[in-house]
Amino acid sequence: MATRKTLTTYAVAAAALCAAGTAGYAVHAGVGPDGAVNARPIPNTSAAAPASFADIIQRVAPTVVSIEVEGKIGPRQIGLDGDDQGDGGPPQGLPPELRRFFQQMPQQQQRAQPMHGAGSGFFISADGYLVTNNHVVEGADKITVHTSDDRTFTARLIGRDAATDLAVIKVDARDLPFVSFEERGKPRVGDWVVAVGNPFNLGGSATAGIVSALGRKNVSGSNYVDFMQIDAPINRGNSGGPTFDLSGRVVGVNTAIYSPSGGSVGIGFDIPADVVASVSRQLISTGKVTRGFIGASVQDVTPEIADSLGLKGKGALVAEVTEGGPAAAAGVQPGDVVLQVNGTPISTASDLTRAVGLARAGEPIRLQVRREGQVREITVRSGLRPSEESLASNDRTAPRGGAADESPMLGALGLQVAPDTQGKGVRVAGVDDSSDAAQKGLRRGDLILRAGDRATNSPTDLKAAVAEAKKAGKKSVLLFVARGAVHTFVPVEIGQG
Repeated sequence: MATRKTLTTYAVAAAALCAAGTAGYAVHAGVGPDGAVNARPIPNTSAAAPASFADIIQRVAPTVVSIEVEGKIGPRQIGLDGDDQGDGGPPQGLPPELRRFFQQMPQQQQRAQPMHGAGSGFFISADGYLVTNNHVVEGADKITVHTSDDRTFTARLIGRDAATDLAVIKVDARDLPFVSFEERGKPRVGDWVVAVGNPFNLGGSATAGIVSALGRKNVSGSNYVDFMQIDAPINRGNSGGPTFDLSGRVVGVNTAIYSPSGGSVGIGFDIPADVVASVSRQLISTGKVTRGFIGASVQDVTPEIADSLGLKGKGALVAEVTEGGPAAAAGVQPGDVVLQVNGTPISTASDLTRAVGLARAGEPIRLQVRREGQVREITVRSGLRPSEESLASNDRTAPRGGAADESPMLGALGLQVAPDTQGKGVRVAGVDDSSDAAQKGLRRGDLILRAGDRATNSPTDLKAAVAEAKKAGKKSVLLFVARGAVHTFVPVEIGQG
């Protein structure tokens, strides 16, 4: 997270907007009976760009706030784009061009250091509830909110949901302008949108563009969000800010950009408003989001996998079943291909994760699976999905192309590992920030081929190698690690886990 900086120069290129086709454009200055500023859509708005976005921005800008956070960051390197990775790379194993753009200061330290950052948010109720991104407020000890009319409030955290990168905070105030999710927009590709936020900690800024695409997957590693892509320029500090349609209805929350340079290149990603509405309601009600859980690691059925299985169509391939979990108890086996959940077709691993997440704890989930060429029905009684923090240290989801992992942390090394889908070595799925492994540079996605004199074809092999080293009185175990085409030996200290 970056400290507030003084900018000596900051150029903004302004383009004139074509006014053709805007006849009948009208603005209603009033608000709805509940006080929401976006409760009365603007009628007769042409599909073409208006001569000015000023009326829309004037109406919705008071609902948008700048957020400053203070806290401490732990013993790890923090990248320019707020990526909590040992290598300063992107979150959740994403390519470097895909960035969350919450401001952070590049640092490399071994001790906890003061952290200052800035992001955006917006009011969703007259009594002070605000939505922002989880990565804006995660780890914050103090949250300060600045409104468009120069008021300042200290906010408290209501709840966070790491799985969707959303959070709700609250300030003590009344009669605040807010946006209502009852009047959220349902955008189409090509619709005009306006993004409002706090880029580079400059304060309230607005940009315009169109919806470029809907249903983008694998943007942040979340299995619960199909992102909306927009080309309205958004940058660091816009995280958590809203995007509106021409009627002033919220259509999404800014959360990431695709950028080889680090700045906006016209490819931004929003969490859709319907997801934000559902998650924020749960966070306000209970302080957390609960989801169903069956205890199975799954992956997409690629064309190559489908060919090898003689499968026509798609599904979610079960790579691993958690011992003692709901799926194991119901008889689900590795190699099963899930075709339907409660009668709904499943095309991808994300489809399965999302469908299971909708279930309540104890609720039966009907799976249609294909096993050895035969289709059968299996009923699994859902468990309660643990929090993302307990499932993940540094986001313990599986590396790209692998299965979503739910195995425990190997405490002795500070690593979470899972069997490689190719059966060669074990994959690192998470690294304890405070471990020697993290300091030595191990990261999620690395492939451990050997530990000591033992080939590591399973997590059990790695545990056995650690036990052998401890029995021999060794303080560390030598790991042979592959990262892409690079292979290296890394000595890792053995802890007390």
